[in-house]
Amino acid sequence: MHGKVELARSHNRWARSVAPLYHRILDRIDAGLEQGAIEASLPDGTRRLLGGRGPGPIAHVTVVRWRALRRLVTGGSIGWYEGWAHGDWTSPDLVPIFVLFMRNRGTLGNVARAKRGARVAARLIHALRHNDRRNARRNIAAHYDLGNDFYEAWLDPTLTYSSALFAAGDTLEAGQHRKLSAILDRLDVPTGGTMLEIGCGWGSLAEAAGKRGIKVRAITLAEEQQRHVAVRTRDLPVAVSLTDYRDVKGQYDGIASIEMVEAVGERYWNDYLAAISRALKPGGRAAIQFIKIAEDVWPAYSSNVDFIQACVFPGGMLIHEPQFQALAEANGLTWRGRHAFGEDYAETLRQWRVRFDNAVAQGRLPARFDRGFVDLWRFYLMYCEGGFRGGGIDVVQITLVKEGA
Repeated sequence: MHGKVELARSHNRWARSVAPLYHRILDRIDAGLEQGAIEASLPDGTRRLLGGRGPGPIAHVTVVRWRALRRLVTGGSIGWYEGWAHGDWTSPDLVPIFVLFMRNRGTLGNVARAKRGARVAARLIHALRHNDRRNARRNIAAHYDLGNDFYEAWLDPTLTYSSALFAAGDTLEAGQHRKLSAILDRLDVPTGGTMLEIGCGWGSLAEAAGKRGIKVRAITLAEEQQRHVAVRTRDLPVAVSLTDYRDVKGQYDGIASIEMVEAVGERYWNDYLAAISRALKPGGRAAIQFIKIAEDVWPAYSSNVDFIQACVFPGGMLIHEPQFQALAEANGLTWRGRHAFGEDYAETLRQWRVRFDNAVAQGRLPARFDRGFVDLWRFYLMYCEGGFRGGGIDVVQITLVKEGA
């Protein structure tokens, strides 16, 4: 017992001795928070209010070990996650923290971005995951082939893993149906017409299109999804296959692709859009739903590797909308009907997290997933929600019309 007391005293003395170094890091964060505030409890026993000069969310953070700040300033979002996973810092609600980082991204500068050594190492690993045909299937499997039983435990009954589109009073399921209808309405494919879906998920859109009498070709690279869609749509005019978008043959009246392009990677955006252009009949329409990164964030984002790319979705990359639009137009696709609805995605993520937490509490997640995996996914859902609420990322629906009708 005496030894434990002495160890605790020694730790406290050490925490106080190095405190000035870490308070300088906190000074930089404090200076960069023009909106909102962080109430921080620190290892040296002190408390600090960071920011508080303008309206915004208030986050509560307990820094258990100083190395949490070292991880943040050297490893960026990856280091911040690792610190949380190792108990170096805690918070009753992570979302306000991510909102604050995103809203204050201009004034915070590089304080929470990975430094050169960590960035170079992460970029090298990420580059090896680029989405050629072999890697694309492997990267998709790493995220989507976790098991249908996993996703069924917390997604809504439509099994739709993309942003809902809400109207007042909508449940999550109603919002997902509204989104699916909006995509199909953009295509305006007549009964008996043909539709290609690139990245079909678990088949909610293919099912909705099939019920309208549309002949659907649905493609995915995830074996678990392919099997589920085949059963789900067996009585509908839907054919589903494990097919890379680059290998699609034939032409269709319409093409839908909901939040699949984030798995393509910047190197292959032109290939993706060229494939859509080839597969559309003249005058045909493509309805695309994609997640975009704010233009002011793009330079740092595209030269770095963030937490999601490193820990959740290998090979993934959000869209730089001006560049993506220019490539679409270069492939003979006219950009029409843009609709952004990022707050709907924030609400979708919040509801997913509630459902996920309920599934965990009720023991409905498959037993093969340990505590570390569960914590990773909770962090991921909150990280994304904060990004949308903070305005650094957005979700967009767009209609692309092929020239030559």
